[in-house]
Amino acid sequence: MNTKTCGASRRAVLVAALAFGASAIAGEAAAQQPAEVKVGLLVPLSGIYSRPGQVMRMGAEMAVEHINAAGGIKALGGAKLKLVQIDAGDSTEKAKNAAQRMVAQEGDLVAASAAYLSSFTLAVTEVTERAHLPVLTLSYSDLITERGFKYVFQTSATAAAQAETALPEIMKLAEATSGERPKTVAIITDNTAASVASVKPMKERLLKQYGLELVVDETWTPPLADATPLVQRVRATRPDMLFFLPTVISDAKLLLEKMNEFGLAQARIPVISFGIAVAEPDLLKNMSPELLQGVMTVVGNWGSKGHEALIEELRNKYDEPWMTQNAISTYGDMWIIKEALELAGKADKEAVAEALRSMDLTSGPTKYFPGGRMKFDDKGRRVDASFTIVQWQDGVPVTVYPPDLAMAKAFWSKK
Repeated sequence: MNTKTCGASRRAVLVAALAFGASAIAGEAAAQQPAEVKVGLLVPLSGIYSRPGQVMRMGAEMAVEHINAAGGIKALGGAKLKLVQIDAGDSTEKAKNAAQRMVAQEGDLVAASAAYLSSFTLAVTEVTERAHLPVLTLSYSDLITERGFKYVFQTSATAAAQAETALPEIMKLAEATSGERPKTVAIITDNTAASVASVKPMKERLLKQYGLELVVDETWTPPLADATPLVQRVRATRPDMLFFLPTVISDAKLLLEKMNEFGLAQARIPVISFGIAVAEPDLLKNMSPELLQGVMTVVGNWGSKGHEALIEELRNKYDEPWMTQNAISTYGDMWIIKEALELAGKADKEAVAEALRSMDLTSGPTKYFPGGRMKFDDKGRRVDASFTIVQWQDGVPVTVYPPDLAMAKAFWSKK
């Protein structure tokens, strides 16, 4: 065999070997890509908070279905998301125990969404922080992101930030639609973490700043047994507006019905809340929508203008008449986790946490959260996070603020 022939043969063997090696490496890499990636949803699915928890589950399920139908996680070869649901129960202790079970039994979770009440989220994230499991939450309490934690990401504006921004908007709304500026205010709130955090800046300085006199200041521990003493205080003082902050639907129903009994409902005294309880569909069970007319609430998120297709799908799939913050936020959380996985390029909780810390989006999942940007600061708070105000009008809570999301104009009662 001549030299040229031998050289050509060696080159052919080398090329074949390299091709085989490259093929083997590619095959090994493909084999290492997971077929599915687990994400957690830790919310109350039993007890007095089960209704909002069930709605949070609906939103997450819809998102996972949509993500998987669109091709899954492309950076992971089309891996599908798998939703792992954990019941947080109806107490802080149960929620913390559920978190402990979650991190012990589901060690391959890459992220989670949790946990409805701020008090639950505070307890749950004590556990997930030690496990280095990134958690997205809509919970409002400022304390959630004041502890120096690195694995909690708050998608809503904090309670204090909402109060700071919402109160002047409410004052402007009152003056513009009624011609009068409110002078007196009553505050009736439960003692859960988000409620307390919402009224704290108002009591400390905002009421004084806007010339409002606090004429009633009452707090209760849920569930509320009897609303009569609270409503009697309101009737005796006849404030220009009432801030009413329940977190249990039955508490909201009990007080609003009692206000009607005392002739104070149907916008006779403007009622403003913070949070979801006064805008839940369950309020309409055995309760006339006329009693809710005009009631407003400040929420971290809501199904609004631009979400019509999602609202319709939720209605058709789960028989939900509108899309509360609980559904739209967990829906958005799953898309945020999807984007973090795309950025991370691997199904690893540390990599996902780092991707969440570094992301700065103005499209994609941002359309599911007011404010138009998805970036978290060093505390884990979403930069430029905004809020929505919804108002009961003709039997439906509709978005009236901000203007770009509003589906109706707000109104204010005239005394």
